Amino acid sequence: MSRATITTIAETAGVSTATVDRVLNGRDGVRSHTRDHVLTIARKLGHRGEANPGAIRLSFVLPAGDNSFMSLLREHLLAEAQCRPEVHAQLHLVEGFNAEKLAAQLHQLKGNTDAVGLVGLDHPQVRDAIAALQASGVHVCTLVSDIPTASRIAYVGIDNRAAGRLAAWLLGRFLPHGAPQEVAVFLGSLAYRGHEEREMGFRALLSEEFPHIKISRMLEIGDDRARGYQLTRQLLQTGAPAGIYNVGAGNSGIGRALQEAGLQRQIMFVGHDLTSASRQFLLDRTMDAVIEQNPRVEAREAVRLLASAVRGQTEPSYLPRLQVVFRENIPVD
Repeated sequence: MSRATITTIAETAGVSTATVDRVLNGRDGVRSHTRDHVLTIARKLGHRGEANPGAIRLSFVLPAGDNSFMSLLREHLLAEAQCRPEVHAQLHLVEGFNAEKLAAQLHQLKGNTDAVGLVGLDHPQVRDAIAALQASGVHVCTLVSDIPTASRIAYVGIDNRAAGRLAAWLLGRFLPHGAPQEVAVFLGSLAYRGHEEREMGFRALLSEEFPHIKISRMLEIGDDRARGYQLTRQLLQTGAPAGIYNVGAGNSGIGRALQEAGLQRQIMFVGHDLTSASRQFLLDRTMDAVIEQNPRVEAREAVRLLASAVRGQTEPSYLPRLQVVFRENIPVD
């Protein structure tokens, strides 16, 4: 398989990585002349989209939309598969918080793939679809957010409860001690077990170690940056909290609202995932800390585990280490 990545093709063709992803995976939503242009560039760079005869077929089901972390994860999953001549991978994007559509996509994959990696909701319909895949001989692993009672071979992702506790520790140590403090928590959706675990861990450690810090508002933004921006503006109109913890995506919307209000260096802001937006927010001190889970490592481990399972091999699952990124230790790309 070619080592040409989606990013390389996108930069050469002058289009977005999402457009390249849609073209290489045969999905709608791309104009015919753009599709032809992308395919021409891909061929020139040596990319071969079709699977080798007998290749291990891996399918990854991820949330659709402009979530920056998920975009990085998609890119790394395809890049990792392209480095392995025995593997052919395809992406399937589904509305992020719709269990029915997610379950329907999983059922469609039965008989059409050898293994599935998914970022999914912990929901009865989804668990039933995973069980059906496993019963048909398709191996399944969960990514980023676990579904522990499902029939999956492994979970690839961080300990989300520990991540929430870590966020609480950062806020507790950096905010002034003694006087009562209020913080706001922004949620993606508690439909994701990972987000639920982060919120639980955050709340638990504040209660144990920093009882003077109270959660004043819980705002569900659905991992949407526009909604994050709107709700942050509304929050600031009623009084600025001492700190903000964003459990999921949407950092760019929250940060923009803080900047417009001139409060980006007065409110402590902790979030997840080192993206282009959060990297810039660290540099200009809009964000104070980012808890990183390394999508490149998660992609590598997911491809490794699923390919091994298809070959009949069992390998230990891997929990990526939590890393706290500050302004002074931002890793070089």
